[in-house]
Amino acid sequence: MLRLIAAALALSAGMAGAEDIKVGVTPGEHAEIMEQIVPLAAAKGLNIDVVEFSDYVVPNTALADGDLNANSFQHVPFLENQIKDRGFDLVVVAKTITTPMGVYSSKLKSLDELPEGANVAIPNDPTNGGRALLVLADEGVIKVNPDAGLVPTVLDITENPKNLKFRELDAAQLPRALEDADAAVINTNFALAAGISPREDSIAMEKADSPYANVIAVRKGDEEQPWVKTLVEVYHSPEIKNYIETKYEGAVIPAW
Repeated sequence: MLRLIAAALALSAGMAGAEDIKVGVTPGEHAEIMEQIVPLAAAKGLNIDVVEFSDYVVPNTALADGDLNANSFQHVPFLENQIKDRGFDLVVVAKTITTPMGVYSSKLKSLDELPEGANVAIPNDPTNGGRALLVLADEGVIKVNPDAGLVPTVLDITENPKNLKFRELDAAQLPRALEDADAAVINTNFALAAGISPREDSIAMEKADSPYANVIAVRKGDEEQPWVKTLVEVYHSPEIKNYIETKYEGAVIPAW
């Protein structure tokens, strides 16, 4: 009886010490991984409410405004650009995954088949649009000005031998663009959410040494909060690493 009472008191104390947070994610692998983290974090006294967003801008706005405690959906160049353009006071606390960007087509089997004047759809935000152009440049389809760094725009294209025409669309809408475009460069999370397999359906993939590791971001000043340590520990646990490697078979790669 005394043991039962002691166990009940310990459980009650643990519940009393539990902390609730909201973490913003985008559909696909970011949401799926975070859902796997939820029960592991709960066992450590951290209750996570996973909030999905359909675009790349609102999760940072919501975090900066205090509607979220953290978000997990973006790579470092995108976050740095958001901080520069919007003045967000956000910081990185951990790396999460790398999701190689892919080139897809419902009409072509390789980039070599791109016709003269082909329409190519890319994301319309600066960092992912620039990333898409770098993927195409790495494949030899175009050349871009190296001075543009990681965020070239179509204005930085220095050689375009096939006179490709670029359509800049919201990243989430790119899978739908495959019906009209000759090719589209799509972020892995939106490809997976649309039922597109990076491994089986892509006609080109970003190289493994891409600088675009995704991260967990929080508001500046929260870096040392106990819940941050717990969240990162669970994300970097062997269980989550095994889940990522098993489920995504190389389409999504642990970045830690």
